[in-house]
Amino acid sequence: MEIRRFGVGNRRPDGPPGTTGVGGQVIHADGRGTVSELAFARRASVEPHSNPNTTWFIVIEGGGMVRVGDERARVAAGEAVLWPAGVIHAAWTELTEMRAFVVELAGPDDAHFRGILDGRTLAIGVGVAAAEAADTPAEKADGELAASPADAARSALEGEPI
Repeated sequence: MEIRRFGVGNRRPDGPPGTTGVGGQVIHADGRGTVSELAFARRASVEPHSNPNTTWFIVIEGGGMVRVGDERARVAAGEAVLWPAGVIHAAWTELTEMRAFVVELAGPDDAHFRGILDGRTLAIGVGVAAAEAADTPAEKADGELAASPADAARSALEGEPI
């Protein structure tokens, strides 16, 4: 059994050059990717930067702001933001603190190899091997997630989420 400690007492200053008020701890790193915890103080920031890997920024406590390309959004605990490879991204806090896990995936996105992007689906009641052999094409569809009640209450003029 291997146990990794993170959190208070195990963090060090972390982030790309220009980062202020952010402490972090790498929990796991190997050729497949890196998992880290970041803790943002009030008025902390990870300056805009990019990296060659797809990264998930997963807010687990508090909230703040994120930037991906030219888009900016408010985030709170329970939300995850995708930072695509090669795209400028940033995160910061104003009046609240924020904790997040950062999951950086090494290598290119391989979703198309798993059939997700090329529209294959498994038929209900058919074994996985039989469905994969049939390579059943899925119908293209348009859809979206319903807005969360918390989103409706937020506006760009309001303060940070609590």
